[in-house]
Amino acid sequence: MFFGLAWYWWLAIVAVLVISIPFKIKFMKGWTKRQQRKDQRGKWGDDE
Repeated sequence: MFFGLAWYWWLAIVAVLVISIPFKIKFMKGWTKRQQRKDQRGKWGDDE
């Protein structure tokens, strides 16, 4: 097979990728929200 890996290893790799994609999307959404909150706090904190 490809790169000397058996078909079941490719199946396992694809399964891990498919399972991890929603977690990555959720993490990235949470990360952007945290960054936005941090930026807002910094802006208002400097004004006071």
